[in-house]
Amino acid sequence: MSSAQDILQSVFGFPSFRPPQQQIIQTLIDGGDALVLMPTGGGKSLCYQIPAIVRQGCGVVISPLIALMQDQVSALRLFGVRAAFLNSTLDRSTAEEIEQSLLDGKLDLLYIAPERLNQARTLSLLRQASIALFAIDEAHCVSQWGHDFRVDYLQLSLLHELFPDVPRIALTATADDRTREEIIQRLELTAARHFIAGFDRPNIRYRIALKHNPKQQLLRFLRLEHADDAGIIYCLSRKKTEDIAYWLQDQGFDALPYHAGLNGETRARHQDKFLREDGVIIVATIAFGMGIDKPDVRFVVHLDMPKTIESYYQETGRAGRDGEAADAWMIYGLQDVIKLRQMMAGSGGSEEFKRAEQHRLNAMLGLCEITTCRRQTLLAYFGEILDQPCGNCDTCLEPAQTWDGTEAARMALSAAYRTGQRFGVNHLVDVLRGADTDKIFQFNHHHLASYGIGTDLDNNQWRSVFRQLVARGYLSVDLERFGGLRLETACRPLLRGEERIELRLDIKAKAAKRQTKTALALDVDVALWEALRDCRREFAEEQGVPPYVIFHDSALQEMCVNLPRDLNEFSLVSGVGERKLEKYGPAFIRVIGDHLSAH
Repeated sequence: MSSAQDILQSVFGFPSFRPPQQQIIQTLIDGGDALVLMPTGGGKSLCYQIPAIVRQGCGVVISPLIALMQDQVSALRLFGVRAAFLNSTLDRSTAEEIEQSLLDGKLDLLYIAPERLNQARTLSLLRQASIALFAIDEAHCVSQWGHDFRVDYLQLSLLHELFPDVPRIALTATADDRTREEIIQRLELTAARHFIAGFDRPNIRYRIALKHNPKQQLLRFLRLEHADDAGIIYCLSRKKTEDIAYWLQDQGFDALPYHAGLNGETRARHQDKFLREDGVIIVATIAFGMGIDKPDVRFVVHLDMPKTIESYYQETGRAGRDGEAADAWMIYGLQDVIKLRQMMAGSGGSEEFKRAEQHRLNAMLGLCEITTCRRQTLLAYFGEILDQPCGNCDTCLEPAQTWDGTEAARMALSAAYRTGQRFGVNHLVDVLRGADTDKIFQFNHHHLASYGIGTDLDNNQWRSVFRQLVARGYLSVDLERFGGLRLETACRPLLRGEERIELRLDIKAKAAKRQTKTALALDVDVALWEALRDCRREFAEEQGVPPYVIFHDSALQEMCVNLPRDLNEFSLVSGVGERKLEKYGPAFIRVIGDHLSAH
């Protein structure tokens, strides 16, 4: 591994590999295939970038988002790596220049979208070139069971067929057992070594609450905890993303919408602003975020419940890539579940696909409703055991209050059964509370034994009971009967008196306690910190790249603590390779020197 170790230090400026990077890199250098599951921010890209530099030829990276290739390539070029991309944004002459560079052996890495890879011209070009390896990024896109199914990825099995001797690596931040199997099958990676790094992101605080006044809940969260921070807010619909973004602008936030319905130029502009400027909030559908490498995203908000735990994990993983404290904050309601189930019912998938998606949605709802450590449940879904509660999720920090809901649950189940298992929550609550509505009398439900037996609970408390019964699998939503609730076999022991049930006591969210923003280390001089940030910003604007591509915040903090005064000392800062030392060292050393002279 000497050459790989040398490249890690001299090019990328890191002293040592994180596990299991070294084993993955050696596997590829030796010509083997690899399937890599590594959490967002875990260092996946080095796993193919370094072997591409070590091996003869050019590493070809199949990346799903054209808009991000420019930043990835720009970052590599700053390290002195010979990188380029081929996509539809290039004019013909520029594309031909890059193609010729590939043929002449002048590239270490070439990024291509899957749509372009499948073209006959591209395949012909690759056959003529010397290829070091193929890297399939965001490999869950291969799977129809994954949360972002991409048809173009289905053609990638041709890499094995046309280039049988070229090693391949498939990478993703999240995939359950079914998705992993499909990645292996569709990419013909049966002989690949599997590398699964830990899924835990301990710096992210998971918090999930009920919706009761979504905009005001969001506003309180942002103003009290993240007033000047960069963040991402996910919504289910395009309309809602625009509504929330423009409303936040009215509240004084720098917020922008992002969804597939916007034209490409607008999406690129909004994404560019988010990556390059501080304190920008993107309000988006799941169309946004894949491959985003912005390290200082301090929060990810879900205003609607994601349809799978994979989606939730992937999207929340875009927060806190720098290792500093970050929030994953979500609000949800039963309407989210009904809307997602309607979307599933209307999809063109097979019955097997719909059943699998239903199972995943139930698991997501279960994560929302649990009263135990959320991180333990989240990690267990991916097969990882956390022995102790994490101490950094809402249920650990403020344990949920519970109550004996056995009798209330039996009343709720009885009301659903006696009304024919074809009515939704609102009508069942009216029955239980003895409401005097036209619908009650239209169906003669005022004569039922369940009518009026639940006056001890108010409407919101009954909705909570029904929602938790759905989450536990005692009730399901019948979409063919307009959201009617029907009994499942799991409820039988409860109805027979053979088991009792503890339910979460839902209390309307209190005003969130103000949390201090992650402070700089005590030995960091704030004035020097700001001066170094200004220097970094000038370089970033001059080169048209995000500031973190120049240096991460952690590197600036290290400069503040160690105060390097010459190039030799500066080379010891994490993330400083030979190219960055030569290009940026003198300017940053000068800033440090000026600061020390003035103080």
